Amino acid sequence: MADLGKIDRAFFDEHIYPRLGADRDDVALGPKHGVDFGMIDAGGTAVVLATDPLSVLPELGFDRAGRFALHVVLSDVAVSGLPPTHLAISFTLPPAMTDEEFAELWGAIDDEARDLGVSVVTGHTARYSGVAFSWVGGATAIAVGDAADVVRPDGARPGDRVLVTKGPAVEATGLLTTLFGDEMDLSEETLAAARERLDETRTVRDAVTAAAAGPVTAMHDATEGGLHGALCEVAAGAGAGVRLDVDRDAVPIRPGVLDTCEYLGMDPWTATSSGTLVLTVAPDGVDAVVAAIRGRGTPVGVVGTVEEGDGVIVDGERIERPTADPSWAVYAEYAGFDDEGGDDDGGEGSR
Repeated sequence: MADLGKIDRAFFDEHIYPRLGADRDDVALGPKHGVDFGMIDAGGTAVVLATDPLSVLPELGFDRAGRFALHVVLSDVAVSGLPPTHLAISFTLPPAMTDEEFAELWGAIDDEARDLGVSVVTGHTARYSGVAFSWVGGATAIAVGDAADVVRPDGARPGDRVLVTKGPAVEATGLLTTLFGDEMDLSEETLAAARERLDETRTVRDAVTAAAAGPVTAMHDATEGGLHGALCEVAAGAGAGVRLDVDRDAVPIRPGVLDTCEYLGMDPWTATSSGTLVLTVAPDGVDAVVAAIRGRGTPVGVVGTVEEGDGVIVDGERIERPTADPSWAVYAEYAGFDDEGGDDDGGEGSR
């Protein structure tokens, strides 16, 4: 069985990157492994796009599941610094999903999209045999704005500072304890704190706020592979000659995260943490960006610097991008995956 999760860089570079269809001059940023979005330059107007699978977890309730799914999709364009503006969405629904359940799901997505200023411009909705929760379609998020305002994923430069919001394993901790906490031998206090993390898996407003506050040079959402994966992808995205030096003690840690990860035997630094941003910021903008993010009530730490070199150094030791996200194995154990990677209740909720 092939490994679960995103394909690795070697496969991408050999089989996907050389085959990207027609060459067009208006593609300002095309697909790259570990990069969140692509961009079309339409005469100085940026059209930023990102496509993701659509994951709906009925166990959250369809209202909460819809809001969670929407923010996962929108986050990849939000790290461009432009606010998401449009959405194309396709649902391939399980036959067992009722009209009433879908209406509740769609109502939540509509409410959240209106609140964020996002318009749905096209889509597809149908039921198909062989489909099961949680993977029930896909969506493309779009942000339209001034090309000069885009925070490019390759922008980190020596001298910049490295900032991290919220810290490691926010998504993994919140999702796993919300879905399976009743089966975990954790204190009620720890479980309550851990479950609150699920409501922190939103990056849109933090990303847009940071970009507006100061010269943010790169920004990335810490999803599959967690915080270590995101740091490695920011460094790789900047290209040769760029190294991130990070002090782990300066990274924020949210309540419930470390105790839950220890109980689950899950490395918090490599577990998915949607909602956590890694940013590089020019030195003269750090104070303004930190103040703006904290003004939203979001914890943020100045955790290191961008130096000349390559890769990522954490507490003096080089780290490599994780080859697997440990939250997959934990989810599989609790959800009852079979030996072929299937499961009894639907797929994994985090990306």
